[in-house]
Amino acid sequence: MPPTNNQPAQDGADCGFLSQFGASSEASTEHYSPAPAGYQRGVTKFVVVIGTVMSGLGKGIFSSSLAKLIQDKGLTVAPIKMEGYLNIDSGTLNPYRHGEVFVLDDGLETDMDLGTYERLLDQNLSRKNFVTAGQIYTRILERERRGGYLGRDVQMIPHVTGEVKMKLRELAMSGPRGKQLDVVFVEVGGTAGDYENGFYIEALRELAFEEGPGSTCFVALTYILEPSILGEQKSKAAQLGIKRLMEAGVQPNIVACRAKNPVTEKVMEKIAMFSNVPLKRIFSMHDRTSIYSIPDAMRQAGLDREILSILSLHDRVEPAREDRARASWNTFTTKLQADRQHAITIGIAGKYSSLRDAYASIEKALEHCSIELGAKMDVRWLETSDIASSSDAAKTFDGVDGIIVPGGFGSRGVQGKILSVQWARESKTPFLGICLGFQVAVIEYARNVLGMADADSTEFSSTTKHPVISELPDQKRLEGIVGGTMRLGAQDVQLTAGSLASFLFGNAASIRERFRHRYEVDPSFITQLTAGGLVFSGRHPTQPIMQVLELPVTAHPYFIGGQFHPELTSRPVRPQPMFMGLVAAAIARKSPEFAGTALGRRWLRSASAATAGAGA
Repeated sequence: MPPTNNQPAQDGADCGFLSQFGASSEASTEHYSPAPAGYQRGVTKFVVVIGTVMSGLGKGIFSSSLAKLIQDKGLTVAPIKMEGYLNIDSGTLNPYRHGEVFVLDDGLETDMDLGTYERLLDQNLSRKNFVTAGQIYTRILERERRGGYLGRDVQMIPHVTGEVKMKLRELAMSGPRGKQLDVVFVEVGGTAGDYENGFYIEALRELAFEEGPGSTCFVALTYILEPSILGEQKSKAAQLGIKRLMEAGVQPNIVACRAKNPVTEKVMEKIAMFSNVPLKRIFSMHDRTSIYSIPDAMRQAGLDREILSILSLHDRVEPAREDRARASWNTFTTKLQADRQHAITIGIAGKYSSLRDAYASIEKALEHCSIELGAKMDVRWLETSDIASSSDAAKTFDGVDGIIVPGGFGSRGVQGKILSVQWARESKTPFLGICLGFQVAVIEYARNVLGMADADSTEFSSTTKHPVISELPDQKRLEGIVGGTMRLGAQDVQLTAGSLASFLFGNAASIRERFRHRYEVDPSFITQLTAGGLVFSGRHPTQPIMQVLELPVTAHPYFIGGQFHPELTSRPVRPQPMFMGLVAAAIARKSPEFAGTALGRRWLRSASAATAGAGA
């Protein structure tokens, strides 16, 4: 039998093996089931999403959409992404290999799926919501070196799987007011059958056994092939993928079928028969125009009710809260489905533009704004390595109504970014610079306005006489520790009263945004830059660290940049203000009458209003 609730939970503090897991319990039983102090089995339920057939099917989208439905019912939920790679975090991964690095409030660099969870659940996640094999093994090996296992041979089972279960239960204890969460949603990276995630699947099988019947719902996300040469959907690969999961001892409770087109009744019947899953629990997760339509599709299919039934959670639902949540979401989806009054083109001038996932949060932030402002948006992905001259820039940005220069690392494509900024400034095209985009805006201004012809960043040139961008002083002492030398996570930004930045944020005096950078505006050049007309409207509260720049509206209709990553905090129902300003300015550039509308007055600042605000 699995351990019961009468068994005492053990202390999860990292203070040695004996105090954490109990030496006598390991010696006397095979039920090695560590849990934090106060943890009660059966209180928190678990929904586990595991992919089959292939990766990249949208496990995070499915899991976060389902989590939103349960959260809307008044239950407390939290997601966790489990990655099989040995990196401690995602910070050193190449965007071409793994997409965007998403930075959390506490500074952890994570997988892009964490962004999907934050956006749909409207939660600020932390390092509790992300784990890698590297983290698990590091924690175990450090404990072993301290003598924490008292002579035991440290094994995949029970010690590695035990560590996984401990992480899940620690997250379960993070509910409001010290209570356990109602549901933890677990996304296992990769696919069933991968070597690197096998220990996660085994740990989750053990978890379901130990927590007891009705504690865990397993979801198999699979893929339905539709070869064009055949003209019909084929389910054999999906059947075999689910069989691989079942061979690991996991019986799915729900099957979600990714496909290009709606999955046919015939195919779903086959999946049901070969997976032992009732037909009503087979869901067609076919391609849709927006991921934000998926929660409503799940609700219409009854998946939320099935989850409540599988996990015996009907009695925890708060109908009044669900009504309010649905009304709020319906307002958003109504705008999503409405006809768009405006049509604009936004150019994203980046160095990873051939892979859209490298800028996933920027794309989503733009989508939020286009929905709110009623704009049909054509996003052009522009490779700055291909921009070598002003004439190249002119051709590249022909017909573009707004320009974003996003972040990045390394010298490749930087000259193209500088030329992109120059084009935006001189043509008065609405501009938003993000992180490196902020830095190259400073370099461009120093070169072409202040006459510092060799102005540069010390990241790209060690011989420049005008290092307007240089390494953070506190970080210079950490040279050689890649991934440990950056300014990461949420930081306060003090805004200048009467500035464009303050206007966009509702005349706020201070905001909190997420950073991921190693270089900054060199303090010795700030006076020259500001005297030359560049406005630093956002600064560190106590240090000479410039965090927002802008040009006066009398010089440019919309020119702003942030050292931080504003895209990381955009939400469907609360679009990020700097993106809203950019999209609004792009609309006004093409349709000047927009400035006179209520939305135009909220997000566009006239020269007269700016002058009045600055004098206030």
